[in-house]
Amino acid sequence: MDVAIAGGGLIGLAVAWRAAQRGLSVTVVDDAPGTGASAAAAGMLAPVTEASYGEEALLRLCQSSLARYPAFAAELEAASGLPVGLRTAGTLVVGFDADDVAALDALLAYQLELGLDAERLTPRATRQREPSLTPRLRGGLAVAGDHSVDGRALHVALLAAARAAGVHLVTDRVAAVQVAGGRATGLELAGGGAVPAGTVVLALGAHSAGLPGAPPLPVRPVKGQILRLAGAAGLLSGTVRALVRGRHVYLVPHGEGGLIVGATVEDRGFDATVTAGGVHDLLHDAIEVVPGVTELELVETLARWRPGTADNAPLLGPSSLPGLVLATGHHRNGVLLTPVTADAIAELLATGELPELAAPFTAERFARR
Repeated sequence: MDVAIAGGGLIGLAVAWRAAQRGLSVTVVDDAPGTGASAAAAGMLAPVTEASYGEEALLRLCQSSLARYPAFAAELEAASGLPVGLRTAGTLVVGFDADDVAALDALLAYQLELGLDAERLTPRATRQREPSLTPRLRGGLAVAGDHSVDGRALHVALLAAARAAGVHLVTDRVAAVQVAGGRATGLELAGGGAVPAGTVVLALGAHSAGLPGAPPLPVRPVKGQILRLAGAAGLLSGTVRALVRGRHVYLVPHGEGGLIVGATVEDRGFDATVTAGGVHDLLHDAIEVVPGVTELELVETLARWRPGTADNAPLLGPSSLPGLVLATGHHRNGVLLTPVTADAIAELLATGELPELAAPFTAERFARR
């Protein structure tokens, strides 16, 4: 193989698909593709509402990826014959009390300072956009450009498109990066044997750190509990992100009547427990914002791990081990950054050059610090 990719989530499959389109032979190794963070992701494409102080370079990367999404989704649907559920109804950010609205005003000031498209709304105007919102809200922001996609549908489509492009899938667990002569030469499999390759791509999300053979990486698991509900047809037209007495909750419609409510942020390592407190807090805050949630069916609860880094930005490009390329550490933005990551890493694999947009996100930035 030209390329062996450790990890068959959204990032790994998108890189594989793009690399195969560039004429490279590609194998993806994953014992259960799509059951990690990709299975839990709400699918928000939200560079504006995720913008944070000091993360301007990450914002530019996120904006570039969002701009690619319409063409990316259309091409993927054509290649796979499957829908990906891209929604372009925009996002509302709402505040429940006076302190929440003060926080929204500070967020809006920062967004406008960066030239982002956001609009302050009165409580009445907020409810005109989404009538199911509680009349107790104190105000909101309209962000027309922040969208969403069905993360699970996106994964199914990527898997189909990758296979159609000639990508080979090995359903086994990656045991180690194979190293010979001071460079990565393939992937060792837990079931025995190996996948030799000219270049290895590490796309194991939160499991990227600590893989034998790979250099130490500043990636840690950040737990998130998330809920899926049914029967929400017509309840919301777009994503609603809310501050409820200082606590964050989001509601993302998907498919035919589906609604995702999330998500907690917990530094608890690889703890997969769905807790009564986590479910209670998410449902309580969602019902405060959209009372109609009370009538929905709770169909799934799960916990997964975002691949967090110290600066919340991904690790893209060459590692300190020759032959090993990184595509991990996407934290809250894995779904959003899928197109730009795939394009950047495929360019590196095909030409040896990492695009300038991705250059600030190599692992070298942590070594310099």
